[in-house]
Amino acid sequence: MKLRKLRKLRFFHAVPLLLLTLAACSSTAPTSHGEVQGASASGREMAQSDTNRVATIGMQANLDSLYTLMDKLYRRNPAECRKTGADRDDCIKKVKEAIIGRKDWPGLQGQRDIKALSTALKPEFEGDRVAAFIYAVADMIIAAHGGKTEFFLVDSLDAQYLYNAARNVEIASWLLSSRRNAAGRSLLLSDEIGEAGRNLSFEREFGKIVGRLDLLAAFVTEKYRRAGIGYVQGLLGGPFLQFLPVH
Repeated sequence: MKLRKLRKLRFFHAVPLLLLTLAACSSTAPTSHGEVQGASASGREMAQSDTNRVATIGMQANLDSLYTLMDKLYRRNPAECRKTGADRDDCIKKVKEAIIGRKDWPGLQGQRDIKALSTALKPEFEGDRVAAFIYAVADMIIAAHGGKTEFFLVDSLDAQYLYNAARNVEIASWLLSSRRNAAGRSLLLSDEIGEAGRNLSFEREFGKIVGRLDLLAAFVTEKYRRAGIGYVQGLLGGPFLQFLPVH
């Protein structure tokens, strides 16, 4: 009887410990941050090589990052939006249409590519700086891709131009955060480090764009290098890879 009571006592003491252990395990389980979302298949892919597909996906991702940055910049700099549209959604829509339609942005007086980017980052620029900046960065990236946002077998990419575009994004990001206007204020409010906390979401988004451009530049270079290696391998290995007669 004493032995049975002792076993019951040990069991009742072990139950809380077991529950605490299970709770600790459940609290340390990884948190879900979503799933990978692939693009839906379409017949247009039949006219795309692997490089074409990677470039197309990368371009859309970079434009989406710029649209995210535009929304965040308008939220932190609402006075800029009033120079372009009725509200933030209206402003974003107009800039997107200009980027995708490859139209000139009114405030930049017909300037495109790096000229537009330089103008958007001048302290004396008086137009909607958010719109001009995002439009100029997008136009510069598209120019580095040969003026296209979707790529097919007849298209080619220049790795050096893609590399240069990545460096331009780095420079533009740094100028945006460091350059001041005549009153000594930042051209646009973006990242913030202060007593209230740290907001580095702008820097992270710019970093994604730079990373994608650098990866695509390396991928394009690798493509041509691997094509050359494959050709040589075919010449050397051809005689040894032929089927032999069996009767």
